[in-house]
Amino acid sequence: MARITLRQLLDHAAEHGYGVPAFNINNMEQGIAVLEAARSMDAPVILQASRGARSYAGDVMLAKMIEALETAHPQIPICVHQDHGNDEATCMTAIQHGFTSVMMDGSLLADAKTPAPFDYNVAVTRRVVDMAHWVGASVEGELGVLGSLETGRGEAEDGHGAEGTLSRGQLLTDPDQAVEFVQATGVDALAIAMGTSHGAYKFAREPDGEILAMDVVEAIHARLPHIHLVMHGSSSVPEELQEIFNANGGRMPRTWGVPVAEIVRGIRHGVRKVNIDTDCRLAMAAAMRRVAHRDPAEFDPRKFLKPAMEAMRDLCRDRFEQFGAAGNASRIKVLPMAEMARRYRSGMLDPAEAGARAA
Repeated sequence: MARITLRQLLDHAAEHGYGVPAFNINNMEQGIAVLEAARSMDAPVILQASRGARSYAGDVMLAKMIEALETAHPQIPICVHQDHGNDEATCMTAIQHGFTSVMMDGSLLADAKTPAPFDYNVAVTRRVVDMAHWVGASVEGELGVLGSLETGRGEAEDGHGAEGTLSRGQLLTDPDQAVEFVQATGVDALAIAMGTSHGAYKFAREPDGEILAMDVVEAIHARLPHIHLVMHGSSSVPEELQEIFNANGGRMPRTWGVPVAEIVRGIRHGVRKVNIDTDCRLAMAAAMRRVAHRDPAEFDPRKFLKPAMEAMRDLCRDRFEQFGAAGNASRIKVLPMAEMARRYRSGMLDPAEAGARAA
């Protein structure tokens, strides 16, 4: 099946009331794990690559690897998404290498660590939207800065994350400003800040409404019911994976992630894309540590990577099912990017109009 744009996939998810997990990948093993899980669950896929992943594997290797995954799993619609693009060049080179969707994260300046003014965010995101829509690619924007409501600080991920202490206002997306942002930029999806952050150490205690502001999601959805919302930093960091990791030589302090029940609550209020990276890393790392602990003489990388792939595959299967994406791959008729471009140019896919109606 052809690659799908984020806009078409999330339109389908909204129509049928489900969310799509977006899994970050860096290598072949992670890609295989995600696609095997998707095939077994008949689920559509969002494969994300950060700037760090593109630097680690190389654009050509990533492109050929994803092409091979498409060939091996032709029945699965695959959206290839640039995660946290920091400027226009990052987004445009991603599209040149076959990405069907890009995130322009203008919540930070191009250095990917300094919080940006609203006007800068609007301007740079609008430029990327204009360029991407011309060829049919989708654009995700971000309003508000990812970071912890407990500490007031962001967590860097692959070199991307706010530095310094942030105000509560910066860490929570303003619902009224979200309407203005969507109208001004024409983004296809909007990532919002509600207290989640990158990495494993999201919360020092089980999150409640004081440190995980799901009410912000609900308020934005009430004002922008037609806009697809995105939750970043939404790994759940399962306790059982922490226990396996630590039982086999790891030293991870007790930590809490975003409960699956809260993600499902978000899906009921317009969240259509849910970013997951740490859970996949932790599942693989715990499996590899277990192999090393049980057989210290083992040195064949395949003996580590095969159980790691299986662990990540099982985690992905759970998320496809929990978010309602299972069973939907075969229901989607993928449109080519040229058709999506035609629809953008004709005004058929203008989220700004939806924002205007909601305002």
